[in-house]
Amino acid sequence: MLDIRHANQRGRAEHGWLSSRHTFSFASYHDPKQNGFSDLLVINDDRVAPAQGFGKHPHRDMEIFSYVLEGTLEHKDTMGTGSVIVPGDIQLMSAGTGVAHSEYNHSKTDPVHFMQIWIAPSKSGAAPRYQQRHFSAEDKRGVLRLVMSPDGADGSLELQQDARVYAGLFDGDETARLELGSERYAYVHVARGSVMVNGVEFSEGDGARVRDEKSLTFTQGHDAEVLVFDLRNIETSALWA
Repeated sequence: MLDIRHANQRGRAEHGWLSSRHTFSFASYHDPKQNGFSDLLVINDDRVAPAQGFGKHPHRDMEIFSYVLEGTLEHKDTMGTGSVIVPGDIQLMSAGTGVAHSEYNHSKTDPVHFMQIWIAPSKSGAAPRYQQRHFSAEDKRGVLRLVMSPDGADGSLELQQDARVYAGLFDGDETARLELGSERYAYVHVARGSVMVNGVEFSEGDGARVRDEKSLTFTQGHDAEVLVFDLRNIETSALWA
């Protein structure tokens, strides 16, 4: 079953320098029916004005990753990490026992469009760590490329949770199929463009909770970029029980 959440149903925040869309409850946007899905807690679709950004602020016990769609994002943190993230890069920060970071638009002239995503870790109190890796367009063209996993398989970043994240680019006749394990959930998010998922049309910003499906098939893409999350079959409320 695909439980679709359309782009225009997301929470919205406008701060002048920041235009953000929240798939799940976040900050001042709260919907009791949208408190994440399984271990996936946040999908924020952010557009930040030139030379603006999120000042230094703390996190703990959360897997946080940024996925840049357009522009450049500058990261700094209290682990001593400093980097500039470009399209194709994935940055993963495991906050663990505590870390503070800032994320700014690196450009003084062009906006940056990126997604920040939070996944609950499998245990609390781990040592903070930072990972960053580039996955080229060719790596993702017409396939679902594994970009995060619990064991760092196939050159993916190592995520501290029983979850796997795939990224894919689809256009025209390109087709990919992802087999889902028995009793697994999944979440699909279309970052841009449009694509058919199991015969259902998804447009930019659309997403879906996936339950009781054996596989996901992506077809008829039009400049589509997608993220797919393979997740434990628990409801988010179970995390806080």
